Amino acid sequence: MSPRLLVYTRTADYRHDSIPAGVDRLRTLGGFTVDHSEDPAAVAAPLEAYAAVVFLSTSGDVLTPAGRERLARYVEAGGGFVGVHAAACTEYAWPYYGRLLGARFTRHPRLQPGRAPVEDRDHPATRHLPPVWELTDEWYDFDVSPRPDARVLVSADESSYEGGGMGADHPLAWCREQGAGRVFYTALGHAAELYADPDFRAHLRGGITWAARRTAGS
Repeated sequence: MSPRLLVYTRTADYRHDSIPAGVDRLRTLGGFTVDHSEDPAAVAAPLEAYAAVVFLSTSGDVLTPAGRERLARYVEAGGGFVGVHAAACTEYAWPYYGRLLGARFTRHPRLQPGRAPVEDRDHPATRHLPPVWELTDEWYDFDVSPRPDARVLVSADESSYEGGGMGADHPLAWCREQGAGRVFYTALGHAAELYADPDFRAHLRGGITWAARRTAGS
């Protein structure tokens, strides 16, 4: 039986139109059985059966107190957590979630093309990418850089688009350890069209398999 993913898409703030496309693509990545839910009870239930929990463009406060406790316990004990795009706009009132993810969303300029230098190509989420990834997305700014507590995989070249606010150190995708667990986050994924892009699909699959400990390599 394939390992299972819990894909959680509850929104209490802005809701991305790309969520259905994202869920559909995660179902077809291969290698995983996907359980999709927007019910907070799904996260408050035992999570040990899941190889990873994926927050796909969640927003606002989307967990109950029991769900917060359950998710923290799951990750600290070795579970995988994956945040995609607006997952960084989630659970601002829960300090642990900010530490878990590594940074929180603050703002973004308009949707536009830009360049994303790949800092680390020795990771399943980036091995397939060119040295500079050109794509169209919302270029998220964050309250802090996740360095040095995270391994930054992809960053934003602010000279390639208008409205960047972080300067030279602008991570977009990274991974980190939290307790015995693994965390992968990518700020990319605003538009539904991106989920059909082979490079982005491989980026997601690599990050998920890494967090779920289902791939060889670092």
